[in-house]
Amino acid sequence: MGGGGQLTEQGETGSKRAGCVYTWEEVQSHSSRTDQWLVIDRKVYNTTQWAKRHPGGFHVISHYAGQDATEAFTAFHPDLKFVQKFLKPLLIGELAATEPSQDRNKNAALVQDFHTLRVKAESKGLFQARPLFFCLHLGHIVLLEALAWLIIWVWGTNWILTFLCALLMTIAQSQAGWLQHDFGHLSVFKQSRWNHLLQKFAIGHLKGASANWWNHRHFQHHAKTNIFRKDPDVNMLNIFVIGATQPVEYGVKKIKHMPYHRQHQYFFLVGPPLLIPVYFQMQLMNSIISRHDWVDLGWSMSYYLRFFCCYIPMYGLFGSMALIIFVRFLESHWFVWVTQMNHLPMDIDHEKHKDWLTMQLQATCNIEQSFFNDWFSGHLNFQIEHHLFPTMPRHNYHLVAPQVRALCAKYGITYQVKTMWQGLADVFRSLKTSGELWRDAYLHK
Repeated sequence: MGGGGQLTEQGETGSKRAGCVYTWEEVQSHSSRTDQWLVIDRKVYNTTQWAKRHPGGFHVISHYAGQDATEAFTAFHPDLKFVQKFLKPLLIGELAATEPSQDRNKNAALVQDFHTLRVKAESKGLFQARPLFFCLHLGHIVLLEALAWLIIWVWGTNWILTFLCALLMTIAQSQAGWLQHDFGHLSVFKQSRWNHLLQKFAIGHLKGASANWWNHRHFQHHAKTNIFRKDPDVNMLNIFVIGATQPVEYGVKKIKHMPYHRQHQYFFLVGPPLLIPVYFQMQLMNSIISRHDWVDLGWSMSYYLRFFCCYIPMYGLFGSMALIIFVRFLESHWFVWVTQMNHLPMDIDHEKHKDWLTMQLQATCNIEQSFFNDWFSGHLNFQIEHHLFPTMPRHNYHLVAPQVRALCAKYGITYQVKTMWQGLADVFRSLKTSGELWRDAYLHK
């Protein structure tokens, strides 16, 4: 059943082997960097060559090599019929009739019930965006940017007005970040090309960053949330140890790059202040240059050209540079706390091959709904619903949340909702707990 050597040409593979049948064991054996198969709706695809051309990046496909990618495929692509034409040449066969539809002993009933929930959400129009919502959101970003500049132009550059200007710019930058996030997930327009174009405008011209850099990084986070070596958001560069597994592993191996039992304290010095101004800027430029992504570089430079044209006449070159660095510093605090309160206190571990619902619920929690929380977090206070349905427009998360909660209750899956203050405090507490686990393992194991 199945078997046979892998052919070198993708098209030849598809044409000669499309009628073959395979076991899960055979599929799972093709999970190396140079040999990648995956399963979608029981069909087996050889994605080895295609992964390099995948618009969402090579890694997001590689993370599912040798696995069932049906749920992730459905979650990421709003127009399944459109992307099917890219899959057809990659088809090499299907699972044998005796093989289950899910791999790794996943709960078939849970997977089916979640699929039914998604179909119902689609039938209720919950994947349809309201254009006015996003127009108003863009409008308030532009208004904040204009007010920031007008305050300085009309009343001058004293310290109080400069701080007010920086505060307004920080709000605009953070809200533009949430808006580009919407476009990046293809949740605004029906046609992907309009989402891609507006994302480049939002993250490039409004923020000075790269859409491709963000997408290739962020899609991995969604595909394998809180999974070491697959989710770049839990790659702490040995500065922090997180979760319950990594601290013990580091402690047992006597790894001490930092005084991890103090990480809940030095987090305030190297986490929120430096992520966007330093780490993201370095990663961003490395991504653009290494990929020769000159289109995104042009979009990014358009932001800085506009910024310096507006502020050099009033602050000079060095004053303008100091202003944008301060804005990035403030924005970084906002971004880190909002994104980490939903994930850092949750389960962080190596790959466990869970179904989509279970994986996301173990790695994600919600923050209570309110008008302020929705606005402040870009509706990422509904992080559970966002991770389950990344292409759903964010103004509809609260409508699907009761159904998600009911499904979790049916299968005994914890659905966590916290206050904003509890979520922020849990970031600190989780770092402290992980640091103590490391110290105990380092000293006694």
